[in-house]
Amino acid sequence: MEQNSFQKITNTNYTARIQLNGGLQVLSLELRKALVVTIGAFIYSVGVNFFMIPANVYAGGFSGISQLLSRVLYEYLGLRISMGTFLLLLNIPVTILAWKKIGKSFTLYSFLSVVLTSVFLHFVPIYPLSDDILLNAVFGGLITGTGVGFTLKWGASTGGMDIIAAILSKIKDEPFGKYTLMLNGVIVALAGILFGWEKALYTLVTLYTTSRIIDMIHTRSQKLTAMIITKRTKLMKAEIIKRLGRGITIVPARGAFTDDYREMLITVITRYELFELKRIIHEIDPEAFTNIIHTEGIYGRFRRDD
Repeated sequence: MEQNSFQKITNTNYTARIQLNGGLQVLSLELRKALVVTIGAFIYSVGVNFFMIPANVYAGGFSGISQLLSRVLYEYLGLRISMGTFLLLLNIPVTILAWKKIGKSFTLYSFLSVVLTSVFLHFVPIYPLSDDILLNAVFGGLITGTGVGFTLKWGASTGGMDIIAAILSKIKDEPFGKYTLMLNGVIVALAGILFGWEKALYTLVTLYTTSRIIDMIHTRSQKLTAMIITKRTKLMKAEIIKRLGRGITIVPARGAFTDDYREMLITVITRYELFELKRIIHEIDPEAFTNIIHTEGIYGRFRRDD
C-alpha cells in the first residue's frame, strides 16, 4: 500500500515537472518572439528614416500610405502629423480583420509590431546617409524588407497590407512577396501622380527589393513535413487541426530501446506555420520527439477549411 502511494506521488511530481518545463519553454518562445518583433520594428524604422524619407522614396503598404498622407497634409494644409500616427490609426480596422481570419497570436504580435514601429518612427532621427536616390531606394528596401521578413518568420507581421497579403497568401498558398508587390501598386501610382513619376519609379525599385528580401527570409510557400512521436495523440491532433487546419496521418510506432508503443503524427505545414506548431508541441507534450524535414512538393488536398 505504501509503495503504491509512493509511486503515485512520484508520478504526480514527474507530471508536474513536465508541465512546468513545458510552460517555461512556451514562455521562452513568447519572449524571444516579442524580442524579434521589437528588433524587426526598429530595423524597419531605420530603413524608413535613414533612407526613404530623406530621398522622398515611399515604403510599401500602410507605411507608404502614411508617408503620403503626412506629406500631403503638411505641403497642402500646413498640418504636421507624423507618419507613425497615421500608421497606428490605419491599422486598427485591419487588426480586427486579422483577429477573425488569421488568429489571436498573430494579431496580438502584429499590433505590438505596429505600436513599436510607430514609436520608433517618432524617436529614430531622420538622418540622410546619401544623396544618391538609387542607393536610398535599394538600401531602404533591403533594410525594411529585413525587418518585415524576420517579423513574419516568427509568426507576426508589421501590420497593414502585410496582414492582407498574409490572408491572401494563406488562402492561395503562394509566396507572400507576390501579394505585397501587387497590393503596393497603388502606392506607386499615388507617388507618381502627386510627386512625379521619377519618385514613383524609385519607389517601385524599393518595393521590389523589399518583396525579394521578404521571400528570402520568410519563405512562406516552403513546405515542411513534421513527424511527431507523442503519448498524447488525441490532444496533439485536436490542437493541430484546430489551430493550423492541416490534415494528419497517424501511424503506430515503437521505441527500439524501450519497446514502448506510441503513435506518430505526420503532417505537412508551411514554413509560416512552423512557429505555431512548435508552440503546440511544447504546450501539449514537451517530451514529444519531432523531426522536421523539407518537402519538395505535394499533391492532393493540402488544407482543411472545415
